Amino acid sequence: MVNRMLLSRFLRLGVLIVALAMAAPAARAQMVEGIAAVVNDEPITTLDVRDRMRLILFSAGVQPTEEIMGQVLDQALRGLIEESIQLQTAAEFELVVEEEEIDNALSNLAQSSGESLEVLQRDLEMAGVPVETLRRQVRAEIAWQILTSGRFRPRIRVSDQQIEVAMERLVASAQQQQFRMLEILIEAPTGAGGEERALETVRTIYSLIEAEQTPLQAVAQQFSAAPSAAVGGDTGYVTAASMRPQVLEVAQQMPPGSISNPIRVPGGYMIIALIDRRDGRVVEQLSLFQATVPNSRITDASRPAMTRAAASLRGCDDVSGAMSGVEGVIVSNLGAVAVNALVPQIRDAVSGLQPGQATGVLETGAGLQVFVLCGRELTGPGVPTTQEIERQLIDQQLGLLGRRWLRDLRREATVDIRDIQ
Repeated sequence: MVNRMLLSRFLRLGVLIVALAMAAPAARAQMVEGIAAVVNDEPITTLDVRDRMRLILFSAGVQPTEEIMGQVLDQALRGLIEESIQLQTAAEFELVVEEEEIDNALSNLAQSSGESLEVLQRDLEMAGVPVETLRRQVRAEIAWQILTSGRFRPRIRVSDQQIEVAMERLVASAQQQQFRMLEILIEAPTGAGGEERALETVRTIYSLIEAEQTPLQAVAQQFSAAPSAAVGGDTGYVTAASMRPQVLEVAQQMPPGSISNPIRVPGGYMIIALIDRRDGRVVEQLSLFQATVPNSRITDASRPAMTRAAASLRGCDDVSGAMSGVEGVIVSNLGAVAVNALVPQIRDAVSGLQPGQATGVLETGAGLQVFVLCGRELTGPGVPTTQEIERQLIDQQLGLLGRRWLRDLRREATVDIRDIQ
């Protein structure tokens, strides 16, 4: 781990306007435009590639070196090829991204960096980056989001059981240690050269880190394949149970403010910077009804009568009515009770219940008791709602299906890459 590299160096606000080693805007008209690649008969010019390289360097805030430029060239060309495929697919479906949508996206991008759209455009011009280069990138991103949602969203069904399973996992990890990190995922494609290209990207990232000139968020935005790249790699607080085992093992040993060595994970490499760790703050709360026959009122008929009444329950709407045949019973609505406030006997009895179900008859210090679970929820900072969990599950499936679709389109496309070295 690069413990000597304090994370504060990479949390600086803003981006650097770099003095690029490529042509300045004034010299653009003097360049002879060549063809860098042809994607399904649509050319990508060398000028397109240079402009995209400027955008990448501007976004990452790095000074160009020979090593970095080779990596940026590969990234720029790969990105332009994928965007051409995305925009060609959008044209096939007669999908048009309105200019107003792009303007709104750029305004949000500028605000996330603490700038206005006008300042962002000025900074782009000073760095020699045509605004249209960024607009094309944003247009492709919006179009692809619409396409994948339209193609796959009607097929995606998130069941109540899936939501319950996701919630149960969250409940299971509620008291676990939580980590907040900046993450960078570098994919290592299968096939010839994929592993070496991934390692080249990893080396480039560490050269930027060692140079101490680039905010790590900017590096994540340009290089990371993780969904968190859109927010500069910030994962927010995540539980140990939701982390990759390889990453968790490293994160548990890292002091806050440090950056890891590359971590081999399925499909590529992960680099993490640990911002903070904390103990779990999420508490599970249960909504309960309680039916009690006090010790002083227990008879030989009490237990069988309570057993029959509990079996007849069909939810929490009429617990008093269901228990009305039990002599001496007292029914109480306990409302929301924190799980950790229940005695072990009761906590264990209700732990496996679904809402609307009742425990068996328990012998407690208060007498004979039956507890009915009416609902469960998590309380604490950052606890998602059922709707948020559903949205997360849908987004995960959309992202996976979208990546598979783009990979298939890339294989089917006719791509002729020219020698532009």
